Amino acid sequence: MVIRKKAIQNEALIEKFDKLLKTLDIKYKDISHYILAFIHRSVVNEKPDFTPEHNERLEFLWDAVLELVITNNLFNDYPKKTEWELTDIRSALVRWTNLSKIAKQLNFANYLVLWKWEEMTWWRKNDFLLANVVESLIWAIYIDLWLDITTNFINKYIYPSINNILENNLVKDYKTTIQEFAQAVFEITPSYRVLNESWLDHDKTFEVWVYLKDKIVWKWIWSSKKKAQEKAAEDWFNNLKK
Repeated sequence: MVIRKKAIQNEALIEKFDKLLKTLDIKYKDISHYILAFIHRSVVNEKPDFTPEHNERLEFLWDAVLELVITNNLFNDYPKKTEWELTDIRSALVRWTNLSKIAKQLNFANYLVLWKWEEMTWWRKNDFLLANVVESLIWAIYIDLWLDITTNFINKYIYPSINNILENNLVKDYKTTIQEFAQAVFEITPSYRVLNESWLDHDKTFEVWVYLKDKIVWKWIWSSKKKAQEKAAEDWFNNLKK
């Protein structure tokens, strides 16, 4: 069993992730990649001697790998769909809302490595964190076993969710849905502005407000500007349906 030099030397975690990877039928070479995929940044910030790395930087690579596999599948499986239709379907497949559902199905919440404060709150139920874990796991598989095995994982656990997406018309994201609604009803395109930003570099939060011209219609706070916008749009949309 190979462990990276900088990886944590925690036998309990190694045993735990060995069982998970066997469940997923992943015949790994270096288990430390997979442990890293589940480490939240709070662990590094509060206890850097435990591990010097966390999973957020891994987004740089997983995106390209996942989109490559999904794009190839869609191109071959749906020859009659237009480019923009395929683009929308691909976006729905790789969207955090879809990936978080997959994480829940695979029980990934039980494997998140968090620091004590996060353990006492709602973080294991956090959809963004769960989606990030799926993204990071794709990185781990690719780095450890390369493209063929990564493709197998995506095709087994992620791509089949296309059936639910198409059957339930979940192709468009909430920001697009809200934009089309506001343009049709009010002839206004919504805008998103950051009103407040926390001062902690290692644990930033952004308060994003949704505007129709100068009128505030909704707001949301999160650790990512992009995801705060998405969540604000989702919340506003669900409120409109009530």
